[in-house]
Amino acid sequence: MISYFDINGLTGYESWWNSIDWNKHRQVVSGIQARIVKAVKNGLKEVVRGLQRLLANSHAAKLLAIRRVISNSGKRTPGVDNYLIDTPKKRWETLQRLNLPDYKTKPLKRIYIPKRNGKKRPLGIPVMHDRVEQALDLLGLAPVSEETGDHHSYGFRRYRSAWDAIDGAYNALRLSGSAKWILEGDIKGCFDNIDHNWLIKNIPMNKRKLGKWLKCGYLERHMYNPTTEGTPQGGIISPTLANMALDGIQSLLSKRFKKSEKVHFIRYADDFIITGATKELLQDHVKPLLEKFLNTRGLSLSEDKTIITHIDDGFDFLGFNIRKYKGKLLTKPAKSSIRRIKDSFKDYLKSHKTEKTETVISELNLLIRGWANYYKHVVSSKVFCSLDHAFWQMTWKWARRRHPNKPLFWVKNKYFQKIANRDWRFMEKDNPEPLLLLGSIHIKRHIKIKAEVNPYDSKWRDYLNNRLTLNSQPGV
Repeated sequence: MISYFDINGLTGYESWWNSIDWNKHRQVVSGIQARIVKAVKNGLKEVVRGLQRLLANSHAAKLLAIRRVISNSGKRTPGVDNYLIDTPKKRWETLQRLNLPDYKTKPLKRIYIPKRNGKKRPLGIPVMHDRVEQALDLLGLAPVSEETGDHHSYGFRRYRSAWDAIDGAYNALRLSGSAKWILEGDIKGCFDNIDHNWLIKNIPMNKRKLGKWLKCGYLERHMYNPTTEGTPQGGIISPTLANMALDGIQSLLSKRFKKSEKVHFIRYADDFIITGATKELLQDHVKPLLEKFLNTRGLSLSEDKTIITHIDDGFDFLGFNIRKYKGKLLTKPAKSSIRRIKDSFKDYLKSHKTEKTETVISELNLLIRGWANYYKHVVSSKVFCSLDHAFWQMTWKWARRRHPNKPLFWVKNKYFQKIANRDWRFMEKDNPEPLLLLGSIHIKRHIKIKAEVNPYDSKWRDYLNNRLTLNSQPGV
């Protein structure tokens, strides 16, 4: 056991943690992951399993798993045991207890988070140790899922994003001879309903551990409840399990339908679209095939939310609207997304009537910048300028209400300044930060990832680094 103090006054645990060579450990893990990818390509299942065991017992992999859990957004959210891995000593103790034969899970902590429609979504929070165990096994499962996954699946995968999914939809629909009909898929409670038996039978990983995570149950109001289906949405490994349960749709469709039928599949997590040459093709042939695929996994389509749309009418996907205008395909922010940013802006001002102006501007800029960064890769210029005007109206109203007895010119001079050739910028004279103008955000085309890329395969390393550099460059 580490118990000494070093010359800098740090405990042995602190000195040990600070001296870890993370690059070295990443190289060790990456090397084993690359070998897993190669074995998957060659169909060597036993070799894959052996390499996964090697990784799960690796000192380097255990350290990286701990680091992931203590670095993510849930690091200060404990499970049912109220235990956090928040000191070097606790990290050392966790390291010693990882991947042991007598490992036992603890129930999830059930909490509820609000949804956009006003309802609440249940979330199962594992204890910290279970999160680290999941992160450890995920290091061996992720290379397999990346190699065997659908090429046009973009959610919860390294180097892939919603922008790649939107570009995939654009490529499938942009030409005059492209498909005219789109099936907008909605899976009913995907994470909550995946069949446990299917997962245990088909996911290539430690079956004993997987079964324990799936069957661990949850505590709600101090009452234990068993889990008989689904994968907990708070689990680190859950998104990969859900992805692997849905993988195979693309290959199923490509084998079944001819190229002339223009069937293309694009998925982001459990949101997906399928294109087709005719409405009848999607309704009578694609949809039944899809339902059969999902049923074997304990899943089903939501009948009222799964609809078939013509491209001239357009459809919403991942917060974007995709539609053809006189034969030209345009991707814009969806009306619902525009409404949400307006409502968020308005609600913030309403609840911060007496807040310092510099704080208001700083926090609103975070909201604006986050929204703009999501939509800056599509046809957004007009929407951006329209929102700038709407935000000006809201801030002007907010400023006037703060000083109802002051003349309007006084309010204007206090809260709105001229910068360069632009007047009425929301800011105070002594504060150098004005409200961000969406119209000043550069629109830049996103460079879509190549569909066949596997980030755990070393042959793609240079490509991925170059793509990151190109996508990080400013637009025009």
